[in-house]
Amino acid sequence: MNKIELHRVAGDFGFDATDENGNIVTIDGAESIGGQGYGSRPMQLILMGLGGCSGIDIVAILKKQRQVVTGVNIKIEGEREKDKIPSLWKSVNIIFELSGDIDENKAQRACALSMDKHCSVAETLRLGGTEIKWTCIIKKNS
Repeated sequence: MNKIELHRVAGDFGFDATDENGNIVTIDGAESIGGQGYGSRPMQLILMGLGGCSGIDIVAILKKQRQVVTGVNIKIEGEREKDKIPSLWKSVNIIFELSGDIDENKAQRACALSMDKHCSVAETLRLGGTEIKWTCIIKKNS
């Protein structure tokens, strides 16, 4: 069982969230409700989790296939539902930019396996009705 503990430390909405290993994430509300820019907003953390989960999957899959991954850059954009409470993620677009000596077909397959089968965050979002699109770009080392 995972254990997370939050403590308010900055203004009304600034929290430090600490996991069982002592890792800390800073969280704050939007400035429009009184947040002070102390940390990421909770809904942003979901997209960060999506990037981290899928990135770990993709690198692990490619390593098993003996691909040399020298760089990973993940860009994520999301759109939330308008005028709803709660306001869920309506759509998310992810661009995976992978560098190294990587076979294009293996990279595409690794991304598909992560996004369609392995990534728990992606599945959680899909179950909430989020449309997820992704693109994989390979940058060869020169």
